[in-house]
Amino acid sequence: MNREDWQNLPLGQETHYEATYNPSLLHPIPRSVSRAQLGLDEQALPFSGADEWWGFELSWLNPKGVPQVAVARFRFAASSPSMIESKSFKLYLNSLNQTEFVSADVVRDTLERDLSAAAGSDVAVTLFDVEDAALAVQAPAGICVDKLDVEARIYQPDAGLLKLSSEPERQGAAVEETLYSHLLRSNCPVTGQPDWATVSVEYRGPALDRKSLLAYIVSFREHQDFHEHCVERIYCDLQKLADFEKLTVCARYTRRGGLDINPLRTNIGEIVFPARYARQ
Repeated sequence: MNREDWQNLPLGQETHYEATYNPSLLHPIPRSVSRAQLGLDEQALPFSGADEWWGFELSWLNPKGVPQVAVARFRFAASSPSMIESKSFKLYLNSLNQTEFVSADVVRDTLERDLSAAAGSDVAVTLFDVEDAALAVQAPAGICVDKLDVEARIYQPDAGLLKLSSEPERQGAAVEETLYSHLLRSNCPVTGQPDWATVSVEYRGPALDRKSLLAYIVSFREHQDFHEHCVERIYCDLQKLADFEKLTVCARYTRRGGLDINPLRTNIGEIVFPARYARQ
């Protein structure tokens, strides 16, 4: 069901594509809407982090009218008051298509200015040549839990599924490991469209029961929320389970409309995104 707060978002509305620069197309969404459901205090968040977006359909005209293309990386601070609604982001990027810019640096500066104004906090933009080696994908680091033998019949987030390991060899001393799954699916809260992701959990502390983590990840399958808040829910549920000394949760979602969204939340301060994966 659509939430009243989001009924007027561009998502789900008839689309008009503008081909000349129009920053007013950007539509911010207050992060507080979903965070309130998690009982989070905007002034004392239990995590730091960022949302890393990649844009693969960025194009503009040079002063001679010749199209230019690039791949863009956008970094939004998790502490920013607002995130950007994804369809409005796509429409905004499309509005550059028939607009002349003196250089790629001017494009980057324009993107940073407009996105920072919409998000209410500084946004870092990096442009890559479409043949740049930085765009190569890698396999996830850590241990994949997807082949574990579990029964999963719950398809709404249930923190009660999460458990610490009862295996004698994994109890006692703190464990430091990275677990990941390709089976995270959530759904757009406005359109109901499915969103697919690989999620990784890197932690130090009491050992997680890996089967319980897999069942918990699967439980998001019919959940409706934005990518960023799904990751925040996962982070908060894990931290309530064991108050981990170190905890980083990152989900790399598959691309839609030329954009992919990759939220990361952590308690270690340093924000290091994993490499892009094959599905991206």
